[in-house]
Amino acid sequence: MLRLERRAQPSRVMAWCSPLLAVALTALIGSVLFMVVGKDPVASLRVFFLEPIRDLRGWSEVGVKVAPLLVIAVGLSICFRANVFNIGAEGQLVVGAIAAGALILHLDDDTNGGALLISVALLAGVAGGMAWAAITALLRDRFHANEILVSLMLVYVAELLLSYLVHGALIDPDGFGFPQSRLFSDGWLLPVVLPGTRLHVGIVLALVAAVAGWLYLTRSFSGFKLQVGGIAPMAARYAGFSSRSSLWISLLVSGGLAGLAGAAEVMGPIGQLTPSISPGYGFAAIIVAFVGRLHPLGVIFSSFIMALFYIGGELSQSRLGMPSAVTGIFQGILLFALLACDVLIHNRLRWSR
Repeated sequence: MLRLERRAQPSRVMAWCSPLLAVALTALIGSVLFMVVGKDPVASLRVFFLEPIRDLRGWSEVGVKVAPLLVIAVGLSICFRANVFNIGAEGQLVVGAIAAGALILHLDDDTNGGALLISVALLAGVAGGMAWAAITALLRDRFHANEILVSLMLVYVAELLLSYLVHGALIDPDGFGFPQSRLFSDGWLLPVVLPGTRLHVGIVLALVAAVAGWLYLTRSFSGFKLQVGGIAPMAARYAGFSSRSSLWISLLVSGGLAGLAGAAEVMGPIGQLTPSISPGYGFAAIIVAFVGRLHPLGVIFSSFIMALFYIGGELSQSRLGMPSAVTGIFQGILLFALLACDVLIHNRLRWSR
């Protein structure tokens, strides 16, 4: 029978190359799935992976998806390195969008926005995400509640809160009863980076967040303490590092970045509050973080791949007649392919009687 045997020294090269191998395996398994449903696998993969980036407009649309995925994944990478599993980034994104949107709707009649007020609205989104993450931190710190369950359950609370607001207090009075807020004035929208496209400065903020996260983890004493607490809690305790501060810092940073992503979404491509702000960026960013090896710069590559999945899935629906679940299927295949690669990196198959 086959059994797994622990390797004495896993390959560091393969550990960093496994995300590329996982993407290749995802494409291979995807081609088999397209073949099973009667589609040409080569043409289908071309639509899924190459059509989204065949021109400048396509690249810009991929960039629109990369921005929230990258921002959230940077925060999750920092959180997971501290051994704190924040699964509720989707809820923190939603609350960040609510905070920024409510501020804009409150001030929109009195001012036309501008660079300073746009910055204030973005900071409101950050504060909203941090406040929502602080609930998880408080329950974990004070009552030893499981942060995975708490943060996940808060996602549904945040979504119900958003639905309640866009059906009530924040509904557009001239919107014929549709559950959405008023459109934000142009002065409150994020500036566009490429004229003629939807790519906004959120992509710049995402790249800045990735670099800042890398500098924090590799060049700051606080980042060093946070990582030691995640890798070796007993050693961190012996050295006098506070596990409570690591818990609060990691969750607040992660929640703040998720809130920033939510604010950028409603101030960018959406331009208003609606019941469905995110197609699941907070959950997809978990896969992005692990494919990027929990490295703030590595998640730039993985967020690009995940953005391709979103755009490719939409094109597969319109051009190939595939179901809307195709994006989620490819996301799941990528995650399982990465897990399989990691298992074989740390273990070898042995045949035994």
